[in-house]
Amino acid sequence: MTLPRDYRGQTCALARSMEIVGERWTLLILRDAFYGVRRFGEFAAHLGVPRAVLTDRLAALTEAGVLARRPGTGTGRREVYGLTPKGVALWPAVRALTAWGEEFYAAEGGPRRVFLHARDEAPLEADGRCTDCGATVPVQDVLVAPGPGLAAPGPDDDPVTAALARPHRLLTPLFVTAPQGRLTKGSSR
Repeated sequence: MTLPRDYRGQTCALARSMEIVGERWTLLILRDAFYGVRRFGEFAAHLGVPRAVLTDRLAALTEAGVLARRPGTGTGRREVYGLTPKGVALWPAVRALTAWGEEFYAAEGGPRRVFLHARDEAPLEADGRCTDCGATVPVQDVLVAPGPGLAAPGPDDDPVTAALARPHRLLTPLFVTAPQGRLTKGSSR
């Protein structure tokens, strides 16, 4: 029996949520949107996702109101994607899945990226609380920083991978303008 592609007949909230975020690549696209990735080419290069799949996932997330697409600044017709308030509300789920992955499927050498409270640069607990001040840190006050398991940037890294080798506040665009040079598939996503 072939598995259905949707959750028709399911009435629980989790099934309805999975209709939006349950497709392969979708959570990684959302993760990158929290990191500040905004342009199609940046998503494609960093994730190594097939362009047709990325087009489909971005369209579905936009249609669901999780992402908003708008014209980018500068010349050309390049558009940018940003999280809507509905998308930002997914941060606790993305953070929890990341923490779960670090606990049960840790990378050699430790986490590749860590989340810090921007105010005091203390690490966050898995539940999003600051280990120093105890505050629950809203997503806009979270820094993503290189962790001990992140390899040193290489010359063949895509611009997103290279930019994420430095601490960066979530939801802040990684690039003010499109990165220079040709975007290529990243090897150390």
